[in-house]
Amino acid sequence: MERGVVTELLRDILEDHGVPRNIKSSIEETLKILDSPATYQEKIATIVGILDEASGNPNISPYTRTNIWNVVSFLEGEKSLAIGNR
Repeated sequence: MERGVVTELLRDILEDHGVPRNIKSSIEETLKILDSPATYQEKIATIVGILDEASGNPNISPYTRTNIWNVVSFLEGEKSLAIGNR
C-alpha cells in the first residue's frame, strides 16, 4: 500500500480548519489503523468503513467529502490490486 500517499491525503484533511472535530477524530483513527499490525486487507476494509461513514456526515463541506472519497477510491484500487496479485 502506498501508505505515504494515504497518510498525506488524510493529514491534509486533518489540517483543514473547517473540518468538524468528529470527522478529524475518525481521520486520526484511520491513521492509527495504518500503524496497526492488522493484515493489509483488514486495514483497508476498516479504513474504508470509517471513511465511508464520515463522508455521510451532513456537516462536512463538499470539498472535504470529495477528499475523503478520493482516499476511499485510492484504497479500493489498492485492495483490487492486492486481490489480483494473490
